[in-house]
Amino acid sequence: MRTLLVIGIGTGNPEHMTMQAIGALNRADIVLVPRKGEEKAELAELRLEICRRYLTDPDTRLIEFDLPARDGSMPYREAVDEWHQAIADTYRTLLERHTAVDGKAAFLVWGDPAFYDSTLRILERLRDDPPCRIEVIPGISSIQALAASHAIPLNEVAGSVHITTGRRLAEHGFPDDAESVLVMLDGGLSFDKLELDRFEIWWGAYLGSKDEIAISGPLAEVAGKIRATRAEARERHGWIMDTYLLRKRSGNLSS
Repeated sequence: MRTLLVIGIGTGNPEHMTMQAIGALNRADIVLVPRKGEEKAELAELRLEICRRYLTDPDTRLIEFDLPARDGSMPYREAVDEWHQAIADTYRTLLERHTAVDGKAAFLVWGDPAFYDSTLRILERLRDDPPCRIEVIPGISSIQALAASHAIPLNEVAGSVHITTGRRLAEHGFPDDAESVLVMLDGGLSFDKLELDRFEIWWGAYLGSKDEIAISGPLAEVAGKIRATRAEARERHGWIMDTYLLRKRSGNLSS
């Protein structure tokens, strides 16, 4: 039976690799390195840099491949389902071509595989065809890196933390019963739809990497700076990974 090693690699800093992750990397027969077009070539290069730094088994092969793209013209959930199936089919072909039936393949996942990453859902489509065993190695997530960059705890004393997406924040607003809200996958900066003067924000992009950007303060005061900084950084790099924490300001805790 094949073993699929799903390895969390942190948020862009090779030093985020844990000893467990390095050990798993060196157990793999192949490492699958997705390419997402010229615009995101830096993402593939960061994975390759991790392999150059930590891969010591000369028999482990790096397999670069083109990742299927999602159809943006379809309804979101339908498009995601078709996209995930296309990726699963690509993985199946690569596994059959490059590994034996008892081989080991590594998938290098940004952050931690448990937080808003679809690799595990996609690999579930392969668990029985061909038969596979899935092993997960956790990594430093953007959530942890955000808190570290701003030197803050994510929760208030005895408080809860609500994790959501930009899409849901835009659709439903700040949850009424929430104290601290972490927002991920927000390409449109959905905080613009909130009453800005009610919230504090801790925002970060390229967290943990040499290109890290971190901005915090009253949302009404820093929203414009975040928008401009984000747009400039995305234009310069061709891609951006960012997340942020929102918290009600003192005086708005019961509103």
